[in-house]
Amino acid sequence: MYFLKNVHFCRVKYLLGLILIFSIANVYGNKITISGRVISDRGFVSEASITLLPSQKHALSSENGQFLFTNLFPGNYQIQIAAIGFQNKVLLLENLIMDTLLNIYLVPLMGELQELTIHGNAGGRIKSTSPAPIEIFGKKFLQKNASNNLFESLQLINGVQPTINCNVCNTGEIRINGLDGPYTLILIDGMPIVSSLSSVYGLNGIPTSLIERIEIAKGVGESIYSSESAAGTINIITKLPRNSSKFNLDFKTSSYFENNLDLGFAKSHGKIDFLLSSNLFYFNNRIDINSDNFTDITLQKRASLFSKIQWNRSAELSSQFAARVFYENRFGGEMQWTPEFRGGDSIYGESIYTKRLEVLAKHPFFIGSQKLDYHISFNSHNQNSAYGSNNFLAQQTTFFNQLLYQKKINIKHQAKLGATFRYVFYDDNSGATANSSSLQNTVVPGVFAQDEWNLNEKNSFLLGSRLDYYSAHGWVYSPRIHYKLLFGSNQTLRLSLGNGFRVVNIFTEDHAALTGAREVILKGQIKPEKSWNGNLQYSKFKNKKKGFFEWDLNAFYSYFTNKIIPDYTTNANQIIYANTNGFAVSRGISANLEATFSFPLKVDIGFTWMQVYSKSQDSLGVYSKQNQIHAPGFSSNFLLSYQIIKWNLTVDYTGQIFGPMRMPILPNDFRPEYSPWYSLQNIQFTKKWNSTFEIYCGVKNLGNFLPKNPILRWWDPFDKQALDSTQNPNGYTFDPNYNYAPMQARRVFVGLRYTLK
Repeated sequence: MYFLKNVHFCRVKYLLGLILIFSIANVYGNKITISGRVISDRGFVSEASITLLPSQKHALSSENGQFLFTNLFPGNYQIQIAAIGFQNKVLLLENLIMDTLLNIYLVPLMGELQELTIHGNAGGRIKSTSPAPIEIFGKKFLQKNASNNLFESLQLINGVQPTINCNVCNTGEIRINGLDGPYTLILIDGMPIVSSLSSVYGLNGIPTSLIERIEIAKGVGESIYSSESAAGTINIITKLPRNSSKFNLDFKTSSYFENNLDLGFAKSHGKIDFLLSSNLFYFNNRIDINSDNFTDITLQKRASLFSKIQWNRSAELSSQFAARVFYENRFGGEMQWTPEFRGGDSIYGESIYTKRLEVLAKHPFFIGSQKLDYHISFNSHNQNSAYGSNNFLAQQTTFFNQLLYQKKINIKHQAKLGATFRYVFYDDNSGATANSSSLQNTVVPGVFAQDEWNLNEKNSFLLGSRLDYYSAHGWVYSPRIHYKLLFGSNQTLRLSLGNGFRVVNIFTEDHAALTGAREVILKGQIKPEKSWNGNLQYSKFKNKKKGFFEWDLNAFYSYFTNKIIPDYTTNANQIIYANTNGFAVSRGISANLEATFSFPLKVDIGFTWMQVYSKSQDSLGVYSKQNQIHAPGFSSNFLLSYQIIKWNLTVDYTGQIFGPMRMPILPNDFRPEYSPWYSLQNIQFTKKWNSTFEIYCGVKNLGNFLPKNPILRWWDPFDKQALDSTQNPNGYTFDPNYNYAPMQARRVFVGLRYTLK
C-alpha cells in the first residue's frame, strides 16, 4: 500500500513538473514582436536610429516613421532612439509576454512650434490627441502625387476638394466638405496671411518644397485661430532650418513641358540657423486638344524665394523670422493672342501679373517667470489683370499681431489666453470700392481663451471662446467646444460644436465676378454670414500581425443664415449677389480606411457622401431648394503604395472619383446641369539609389479624361454677335465657367531629387 502511495505521489509530481515545463515553454517559446512608429509635432520621423537592448538589434524608421523587431523572446528590453534634430530618448519595457505596439514621441531640439501630443496610425497621416479633430500630413505624403504646389497636393485628402473655377485663367479654390473656398481659413505657421485676394491665384504659388507639414481641421477648429473658418482650417507649417537638409534639389518636367525646379540650402552657425528655399515654374506650351481655339491650361511663369532665420537663444527660447517674395505671369485665352492684345477687344486673352510679399516672425519672451509668445505677420498682394477688354487692378495688404500666453494650471488643465489685431486694406478699380471705405479698410481686434481639460484618462474637453470686433459689423462672439472619449480597445469618439462667421468680399473671392463676361449686381445691403457647425468622429486603431489598421467615420452638419449665394440664372449677363431669405445646409458623412501591412503595402481610401444646398422663401412663403454649385454628392480619394525592397523602388497609385455636381449653366443651355461621374488616376515610380539621390516618374490622368464643352461660344468671346438672333438663336453669351475637371490630358512626368543631409 505504501509502495502504491509512493508511485501515485511520484506520478503527481511528474505531471506537475511537466505542466510547469510546458507552461514555461509556452511563455518563452512563443516569440513576440515589438513594433511602432516614431513621430514628432512635425509629422513622421524617418531614418531615426532605433537600437534594441540587450539583443543589439538595430533598425531605421521608414518614411512613415515605422519600425519592427521580430522573433523576440518575452522579457525585459531597453529601446534607444536617436534622430537628427531631436532629443535622444530611452524607453524601458518590462515583463513583455505578448506583441507590443509603441508610439514614440520625439522632442525637437530648440523647436518653437506649438507642442502637440500625437499618436501614429496606419497611413500617411497622424492625428492630434487634442479633443479637436486635427489631421496632420507630412511632406512624404505630399510627394506621393508629384505635385508642385499646395493646390495640387491637397487632391489626396478625403473631403478636401481643390476646384478650378475658370477654364481660361484656371483660377482655383480649396473646398472642405463641399463649401466654397472662402469658407476655408488658410494659415501659414498659424497666421492668417492668405488673404481673400491671394486665395484666387496665390494657392498655386505656395510650393511644396517649403512645407514641413499640413494640419487640417474640418468644421470648427480651435479658438486660437479665427472665427472665420466655417468649413475648416488648413495650417501650412513651413520648414525649420535645423531639420532641413544642407542642400536639396528637386527638378520635374512633363510631356506637356511643365518645368519645376526647387532648390534649398540650410546652414547653422552657433545659435543661428538659416534656410533659403527657391521655386521656379515655367510652362509656355500652348495646348488645345479640344480645338476650341483656347488654351486648355494657362501658361505660367512664376518664381518664389523663401528664407527663414532661427535664433536659438536657449533651450526654451527660440525666435524665428521668415520672408517670401512671389511673382507670377499667367495667361490663358485664344491661341493667337500675344501681349500687344492685352486689354483689347480683338483677340481674347486673360493675362494676370501677380506680385506678393510675405513676412512672418515669432518671438518668445518672459515677463517675470511667465513666458509669452509674440507673433506678427505682414503681406502685400498686388494683382494686375486683364480679362478680355476689362482691366482689373487690385491691391490688398494684411497686417496681423498676436500675443499668446500658455499656462499649465495643473495636471488636468492647460490654458491659452491671447489677443489679436488684424488690419486689412483692399482697393481695386471697380465701382464697388469707389465709394465704400468699409470695403477698403477692415480693422479686427480680438481676444480668445482656450482651456484643455482632462477629466481623467478617458474623458477630455477643449473649451474655447473668441470675441472679435469688425469695424463694419460690430462685435462677434464665437464659442467652441470639443469633447473626446477613449473607450474599448484603441477607440476614440470626438464631438465638436461651434459657430463660424464670415465677412464676404465678393470682388476678391468669386472670380466669376471678375472675368468680364457678366455684370455684378449687389441686391440690397449685404450682411455677414453666420453658421453653426457640428462634427461627430469615431475612430478605431488596431495593430495586427498583418499590419496597422485604422477606421474613421465622420458625420458633419453646418447651418447657415444670411448666406450669400450668387445667382447665375436670372440674367445671362449678370451675377446677382444677395443674402438669402432662407437658410443653407452642408451635411454628410465621410469614411476613411488606412492600413500599413507587414509586407510593404500601404492603403489609404476615403469616401464622402454629402448634401450642400440652400432653401429660399418666395413672396408666398414657399421654400425652394437649390444644390450648391461644384459640390459633388459623392467623392472618393485613394492611395496605394507598394515598395519593392530589393530594388529600392516604390510604386504609388493615386486617384479621385467624383459623382455628379451642379454646374453654372445659362438659360436654355444645351450642356447638362449636372456633370457626369468621372475619375482621375495617377501612377508614380520612385527609385532610390542612396540617401541622397532618387528618380521618380509616372503618368497623370491615366484614363485620359477631359470635360466636354468647357467654354460656351468660344468663337465670339467679346459677344459681338450675341444679340444677332440669326447667329445666336438661343441667346448664349461667352461663358468659361462650366468646369468640373482639369483640361489636362494624359501626360508623362519625370523628376529627380538630390538631398545632402
